[in-house]
Amino acid sequence: MDVEELRQRLEHEKDALPLPESLLKRELVPDFSLVDSALDWLQRSLHHHIVTLDDPHYPNLLKQISDPPPILFIKGEPDTLLLPSIAVVGSRAATSSGLQSAYQLAGELGSLGFSVSSGLAAGVDGAAHQACIDNNAKTVAVLGTGVEVIYPRRHKKLYDEIQCHGAVISEFWPDVRPYAGNFPKRNRIISGLSLGTLVVEACRKSGSLITARLALEQGREVFAVPGSILGGQSQGCHDLLRDGAKLVENAADIIEEVSALCDFHLEELKSRHHIGGENASDLPFTSLLASVGYEATPIDVVVEHSGKAIELVLEQMLELELQGWVAVVPGGYVRLRRS
Repeated sequence: MDVEELRQRLEHEKDALPLPESLLKRELVPDFSLVDSALDWLQRSLHHHIVTLDDPHYPNLLKQISDPPPILFIKGEPDTLLLPSIAVVGSRAATSSGLQSAYQLAGELGSLGFSVSSGLAAGVDGAAHQACIDNNAKTVAVLGTGVEVIYPRRHKKLYDEIQCHGAVISEFWPDVRPYAGNFPKRNRIISGLSLGTLVVEACRKSGSLITARLALEQGREVFAVPGSILGGQSQGCHDLLRDGAKLVENAADIIEEVSALCDFHLEELKSRHHIGGENASDLPFTSLLASVGYEATPIDVVVEHSGKAIELVLEQMLELELQGWVAVVPGGYVRLRRS
């Protein structure tokens, strides 16, 4: 084998060789046109945000997965990514029963201060997002396209409303079009953002099962809603339940499983953002607790009396609930015990 033949073979097989770091640095040339396009997009609106791994708005849970996205493009409210989140995923061709279950459970989770993460797809995803919007709760749509590309197109109104009730995010450049291989990639972000993943109505070949598997690999909880044994629409959910996923009938079934991880998330959040400026001795948020009566107190009244931002109120009310100080009731919160 002469030198030229060897050079040609090495050129062809270079991706399989353990190249020295110095050579890698010479070969990897940044595409500054892409950098410029990202910065141009960022400057178009105050509601456009770019978050990198070292940014305080980068979700801590997402950072813990094996392959966190190095960059997130965000349209909407980046603070939404700081809230404890539950993923709700399921069939694109859901039955009316499946849509109703997704809507009800997502609405309950949203009213308890969780954000709900999903993928803006037809069916269960759309129902989960819509429930949060209707209940004035927070939701995050993780796209398999760029954030400027709406897919499916019929979710244009939902896409716009989510930006006012949370955030639309993607790891892909803003103008990236739909590509089948990108949707499984976005699933790891949906599960990675979340304390747990709830699967509603999934057949055995559903993409939602990919999200559930990723959640398990990431050390997160997996939940499933049982369905009819007829038709096969819920076979995937039944398989998850058979393999150890928790059966869910209401939001309380989820909360009791994620409370420990949620406590860790809130403590990490406070340490990263110095929330409230309160010492540990001040817990459980005495100023906020004083705003809740022994009869139902609406959340807007709690916010007004506490003088705190609604995002902070929701985070701290969730912790108070988990500690047994307050409970969620129709019309708001009620205090359970004296300090």
